[in-house]
Amino acid sequence: MVSLPGLRGRKVVAQRTAGELDAMAAAGALVAAALRAVHQAAAPGVSTHDLDQVAESVIRDGGGIPSFKGYHGFPASICSSVNDRVVHGIPSATEALAAGDLVSIDCGAILDGWHGDSAFTFGVGQLIPADDILSRATRESMEAGIAAMVPGNRLTDISHAIELGTRSAEARYDRKFGIVAGYGGHGIGRSMHMDPFLPNEGAPGRGPYLAAGSVLAIEPMLTLGTTKTVVLSDEWTVVTADGTRAAHWEHTVAVTDDGPRILTAG
Repeated sequence: MVSLPGLRGRKVVAQRTAGELDAMAAAGALVAAALRAVHQAAAPGVSTHDLDQVAESVIRDGGGIPSFKGYHGFPASICSSVNDRVVHGIPSATEALAAGDLVSIDCGAILDGWHGDSAFTFGVGQLIPADDILSRATRESMEAGIAAMVPGNRLTDISHAIELGTRSAEARYDRKFGIVAGYGGHGIGRSMHMDPFLPNEGAPGRGPYLAAGSVLAIEPMLTLGTTKTVVLSDEWTVVTADGTRAAHWEHTVAVTDDGPRILTAG
């Protein structure tokens, strides 16, 4: 772990040692394996509860514990958010996937006390072009944020990079996207959600500094319409206020002197 000259006395996003980053990468690999298994299992007629069971089995078989299950009372091992659901969708045995659904799966695992957290969006079969573009744009925005995870940057340099990534995607795909308001990334380590909160848009040059070993979960959420959301009566599921579809991509990422290290790459 190397400290940058000039950062003494300044607030820095919590740093992990090389060994701790390796431990987080092991937890992240378990999350990546669970997400791959969920993707393989997803098909018309399969319930979101079935997908939850798949993810939990992979995590437990790998010696881990699902981060989400029981977290503030959440009842499942994944968040399954279909179509207009943005995040925190609760898996259900009565919800069967259908061809053309746009599915976002968020998953976390604890291994040896360290957390991994990742999310991705995919289609059940072939997506309509607008939904495919939405998912691509969200992933590209995440990748823009990841690229800003370098020593010496500040927290909102990542936020600004995500926002610019979204605007670049709008120009490339010739359509507007809503950056979901009020939700974003976060610090992560021996707890799943840690300070600082990472907005998905905003001016650069603010907040704590990044140094080698700093770790953040980077997770943009975009919609085909509004930036506004509503929480359903289950007090978990977040949906778009206008009923348009949403996508969610996330990786846990470490700052290193050799560039960003994705800890949930698998």
